[in-house]
Amino acid sequence: MAASVTNLSPNETRPETRRLTGSQIIWDTLVNQGVEVVFGYPGGAIMPAYDALPQYPGLRHILVRHEQGAAHMADGFARASGSVGVCVATSGPGATNLVTGIANAQMDSIPIVCITGQVASTLIGSDAFQETDITGITLPITKHNFLVSRTEDIMPTLRQAFYIASSGRPGPVLVDITKDAQNASCDYAFDSTPVRLSGYRPDRYPVPEEFEQALELIRKAKRPVIFCGHGVIKANAMSLLLEFVHKTNIPVALTLLGLGGFPATHERSLGMMGMHGEAWVNTAIQEADLIIALGMRFDDRVTGNLKTYAPNAKKIHVELDPAEVNKNVKVDAPLLGDVREILRTLMPHVERLNIDEWIAHIETLKGDSAVRDIQELPDDGRLFAAHVIHDLWRQTQGKALVVTDVGQHQMWEAQYYKHDHPRKLITSGGLGTMGFALPAAMGARFACPGDEVWVVAGDGGFQMTACELATCAQENIKVNIAIINNGYLGMVRQWQQFFYGGRYVATPIKSPDFVKLAEAHGLKGIRVTKRSEVRDAVAQANQNAETTIVDFRVEQEDSVYPMVPAGADLHNMIRRPIPEGQGHNPIFETGED
Repeated sequence: MAASVTNLSPNETRPETRRLTGSQIIWDTLVNQGVEVVFGYPGGAIMPAYDALPQYPGLRHILVRHEQGAAHMADGFARASGSVGVCVATSGPGATNLVTGIANAQMDSIPIVCITGQVASTLIGSDAFQETDITGITLPITKHNFLVSRTEDIMPTLRQAFYIASSGRPGPVLVDITKDAQNASCDYAFDSTPVRLSGYRPDRYPVPEEFEQALELIRKAKRPVIFCGHGVIKANAMSLLLEFVHKTNIPVALTLLGLGGFPATHERSLGMMGMHGEAWVNTAIQEADLIIALGMRFDDRVTGNLKTYAPNAKKIHVELDPAEVNKNVKVDAPLLGDVREILRTLMPHVERLNIDEWIAHIETLKGDSAVRDIQELPDDGRLFAAHVIHDLWRQTQGKALVVTDVGQHQMWEAQYYKHDHPRKLITSGGLGTMGFALPAAMGARFACPGDEVWVVAGDGGFQMTACELATCAQENIKVNIAIINNGYLGMVRQWQQFFYGGRYVATPIKSPDFVKLAEAHGLKGIRVTKRSEVRDAVAQANQNAETTIVDFRVEQEDSVYPMVPAGADLHNMIRRPIPEGQGHNPIFETGED
């Protein structure tokens, strides 16, 4: 279906009509959508489009080494910029290689548009060379997808794709374009009128009764906690949340993807909740009498056992997607709509709560563990991942754009790097995609060219997309890469240690010499084995003009604490054992029992 066209006002003129091929229309439409960079890999079914690409010098194409990297780069660009990322691939294996990146974007509500070539429309269904039903394959993992077989449908379909990807709850949209549609020509004039789609209503608004119900719960609360989810960042509601907290005095707990949505160093910031969240946060949630959940979905890594989750708390859920309300946790006051608009509506009607006793109680829950926020972590001669992350935070003054992979290092980063600003932590949340960090950071580099960009990855996940080092070299992309190298698939090893009798099956992993690997690509490499070397290595990486790998050789069998076992009660946490004679040591403990 095509986007509808509204009548021109008397002062408007119709855009110039030109005769263009479908391939030209693809790029011209992207340029008119404001796209400046695309990430992709050519092939037979998309070759006509690539042949037309040089006619659009303002559009930079980044040649990836694997299409999964292209999807992650588009994802990283979208997260860092707040706009739509774009990737391109050919049919068959090129398109299917995008699938993991598309699923990752869908789980975390990231707006990307994926353009794939398809065999000629006359060959569809014949098992032609490199034919794959990519719209069928991606139907469950896209917000929407299209198969375009007519040249005149390319522009309106792409416009719809951008609108769907970025409106409402964002997500990935795939546009599959047949080769004959790319080759054929039609009269073309870019349509800049607003896109209107029949039946698609992304904007939702609560009714006054729901607001009143929520306000009454807030006024009566004695032990309230605000949850800051990814939706706060997506809605650009950070300043409103800060104002709301200043006015009400309610403490804030954050999801992994919500980190940066509320300043970590703020006195009312509790830190991250959930499986590897702070002990005092999880305990406070279990004792709370009110939860105000902003733009989050109560996933299993946040709640633990649903039967015992926050048993005494009334729940207000501010959420754009009605499918998420009451899906996992039954709530008392759903407020369907944009987080920013709902906070703005609530603001005039809330006032400071008398909860000093509750705040003081939470401070006692923190105990000695809170000192890790303000003091240097102790150094006993061994290099821990916590040392690396803590010193990276200190050295970058908390201002770097950090992109993490998935695993232990991801949780250590969330615990030890204090994010005060939005869109400065990019990580794979819902899908938990190893290999995400390096390509996502490369995409983020184009969104934030002036930022200091750090990849934090494990030795296992990094090897999944290490081929993109060649893209860094060819395209002159500068990122810094901190490999937390412990010789294991660390998080899986931790689970094997805790729940499988210490049987380490297929988790010890041999890695290449990462310093030599960097040098083989014409990049820089540094190895760090001592705590005293960390800060100099960070400084040297920043001084290098090229992408730089820093291989941090950390303790091999360290674990992330605390840990809520899967399906366990949120307050039933595995705590870090304290070595005899150490006393209360913040590197070995994260809260009071």
